[in-house]
Amino acid sequence: MLLAIPSVLDAAQVARARAVVEGGEWRDGRVTAGVQSALAKHNLQLANDGDSAREAGEMILSALAGNGLFQSAALPRRIVPPLFNRYDAEPGHKFGEHVDNALRPLPGGGRIRTDLSATLFLSDPADYDGGELVIEDSYGSHSVKLDAGDLILYPSTSLHRVEPVTRGSRLASFFWIESMVREDSQRTLLLDMDAAVRTLAGEVGDDHRAVVALTGTYQNLLRRWADA
Repeated sequence: MLLAIPSVLDAAQVARARAVVEGGEWRDGRVTAGVQSALAKHNLQLANDGDSAREAGEMILSALAGNGLFQSAALPRRIVPPLFNRYDAEPGHKFGEHVDNALRPLPGGGRIRTDLSATLFLSDPADYDGGELVIEDSYGSHSVKLDAGDLILYPSTSLHRVEPVTRGSRLASFFWIESMVREDSQRTLLLDMDAAVRTLAGEVGDDHRAVVALTGTYQNLLRRWADA
């Protein structure tokens, strides 16, 4: 599943998030990279133990909790608190091809399995050149550069990279999700069924027999596949 989710943050929230994180402490981005990823990672990352990352991250988590498409697609069990990175044209920041670590630590202890990766764009695409997130899957390469406030959701098993920024700066949030449904193919089927049920309900009503039956099938599949 490769899914763009528009307007996770509205314009006012984007402006607030940018103001908060731009005034924070930025460090070498390799601090969160694995051994292999560190060789390819060249960017800056906001200190994740500071007030700036905490405030902006809580804003994003609150927005995600109220976003129906994200909830339906990700079926989140746990989310790593959002992190923030910056790619500058000088010195040509980029992130070479890599696959995200299978496990990520959580603040305060414990760890999650990374089923899904997410990037929430905070810079307007007109403000920088390059910086595309390129994701590889069985259908080829997908180049992603979304409007500020939009989010891209994709399997953490995907090979991906960030192209060099050649003008301006690219500011974004990134994080990982452990889903209640581990398998990407099963999450995709559930998302498609949920969308179809919602469309049908809008045409014939929530209490129509077909809507009730399909909703029951959705819930039974979720019951079979979910690890709550």
